[in-house]
Formats: sequence, C-alpha cells, structure tokens
Amino acid sequence: MGCRRARTTQHTCCGRWPCRWRSWSAVPSQRPWRHMFPGLSVLENVRLAVQATREGRHRRGFNLWSVWSDHQRLTARAEEILCAVALQARRDALVASLPHGDQRKLEVALLMALEPQVYMFDEPTAGMSHDEAPVILNLIRTLKQDKTKTILLVEHKMDVVRELADRIIVLTNGTLVADGAPAEVIASPVVQEAYLGITQESSKEAA
Repeated sequence: MGCRRARTTQHTCCGRWPCRWRSWSAVPSQRPWRHMFPGLSVLENVRLAVQATREGRHRRGFNLWSVWSDHQRLTARAEEILCAVALQARRDALVASLPHGDQRKLEVALLMALEPQVYMFDEPTAGMSHDEAPVILNLIRTLKQDKTKTILLVEHKMDVVRELADRIIVLTNGTLVADGAPAEVIASPVVQEAYLGITQESSKEAA
C-alpha cells in the first residue's frame, strides 16, 4: 500500500519472477494513516488504489472524455470492493473519521484493489469488535478460493488459525518449532504449551 524501492534485486516471488521493487506492498500496516489519505473519502482512497494497477487513457495525456470514462470504470470497481468489505455506507466519509474497525476493513479493501499475487495479513482482526471480525474472516475465506493467490496470515488466535490455515508454521522465540497440517501442528505438545497453555502434566491430570 506504499511504493518502496527494494534494497536488493535478488528477490523472487513464488519462485517464478524477480521482484525488482516492492510495488504497492501487500502488508496491512499497524499504522494505517501511513498508507492512506486521511483527507480523502473512503471511496477516493480505494479508487486511487484501483487506478494504480490499471492501464487506461487517463495515463495518455489530457482528454476530458477519456478521463471521465476511465474514472467511471475505476469508481465502479472501487464501489464493488467497498460492498465486499461492508463499507459501502461509509463511501463518502473521510478516512480520518473512521473508527478502528472500519480502518481495518479499508486496509483489506486497498489490498483487494491492488490485486497482489500474495496477500499478507498481520492479525487482521486485532482491535475489531465481535460483530466486525467475521467480515474480515469471510473476506479471507473468499480470497482463499482463488488458487492462483497465496495468503500469508500472522495470527495468535488459534481458533482463527485452525479454521483458515491449510499449513501452519509456528515460531517460538524466533525458533521454528512446528510446520505442517493444522491438526498435526495444533496437537504438538510444544504448540499446545506455548499457545494454548496446555502442558503435558495438565493433559495427564485431565485424562
């Protein structure tokens, strides 16, 4: 959601093509104002993200008709995305006025507008209410249906991980302790103790 020059030209994405720069990073920021325009409306923010990925006559000089025509198509796409993240009712609100839950929805909307090959979510439901969180989780489920995309989810809520993940990688104090299918990893004694608070002694007592 921000353009940054890469520090090296040796990166690859999905092992197929080199990433010579980080174009529109697909990582939701913990500081949302850094990658949004707080003085613009919700719709304008998403439309600009859509525009960044699209070719059109708006990039080929000044022509009132072509600019208006492209603007209509870009706006229509932005409105589709806002409907998907349940923000259509806030389309004209300034980003600076959004509560935290709506900020997180807008972050996901911007990701969807940029159409990346890899979606990276860092605790996407953090700070959201019980009623708001399902909207984001349903969006991730929908994105998973596109098998041409990859989703990297960083999450500590084991119920969310269990439901959404096809593969789980667990780190403890920077060390890899588990990697595999959800059922296998969650059953690991190390994972149960570190993330579920279940020790081998307590398991034996419960049995």
